[in-house]
Amino acid sequence: MTGGEKRSTECSARARHPALRRAGLACAAALLAMGLAGCETSSVDTRFATTIDADQGSEENIASLTNVIRSNPTDPSAYNVRGSAFGRAGRYQDALRDFDKAIELNPRFFEAYANRALIHRNLGDLGRAAEDYNQAIKLNPSYDTAYIGRGELYRRAGRSNEAFNDFQKAIQLDTTDPRAYFRRGLIYQTRGQHDFAIDDFSTAISLQPSAPEPYNGRGLSYVALNQLDNAFDDFNYALRLDENLAESWANQALVYEKQGELAKAKKSYQRALQLDGQYEPARSGLARVGG
Repeated sequence: MTGGEKRSTECSARARHPALRRAGLACAAALLAMGLAGCETSSVDTRFATTIDADQGSEENIASLTNVIRSNPTDPSAYNVRGSAFGRAGRYQDALRDFDKAIELNPRFFEAYANRALIHRNLGDLGRAAEDYNQAIKLNPSYDTAYIGRGELYRRAGRSNEAFNDFQKAIQLDTTDPRAYFRRGLIYQTRGQHDFAIDDFSTAISLQPSAPEPYNGRGLSYVALNQLDNAFDDFNYALRLDENLAESWANQALVYEKQGELAKAKKSYQRALQLDGQYEPARSGLARVGG
């Protein structure tokens, strides 16, 4: 079965059942979006995730998907969808069993390999995760999601050149996944190529304007270029999107600190520590401003 034929089969399966439509993000892009990608900016650890249905991992949804499987026990897409729901619910062993079954039924199911790769990654089995991403790419060399997933494995392992190449490949494939640009931007940032980083963060923002993380990333590159007004605007906008991210408060405090407004910096660092008492940039920043 070709990749196009398989995707058509999955879409028709979703159309046949409301639970599959609700879980229509169950391919690898959706499961990767469960959001276990720790993304380090120059001083901040953040998480960047695309939005998925809040009820995808609910017991009701999983029960509905189980009924679909009972009616269609040889449909690999049904197992792939339920596996994604299990993954969303944090039921990783159940998710693995479903992805294993999907692959058993269709050994060329590249999305299921990428989905299973993320579960392996979440369980700390990076070797198996890499094997699954490699297999997904072997089956479909144009599958951008697998390059993004494998690139994140490389990035976390400190293999930044290989990570960069994978994110670059996804972008060359005309991906619309903001994570490719965000994570390539992080690599540009660590290389001190802040103009390129700003361009990538801006593209990520255009693709997903509701995510605070690329604003934080871009703001830090603005700080590195001493464009403090631009940085301050980005950090404040990140806070408007989500006021419960410690890194956004710490970044805002950093600008206050650089502008000599130490009382305001102290207050923002303290707020960051209220949200995450172990957040080192806020701890060290507060120490610098006399907290």
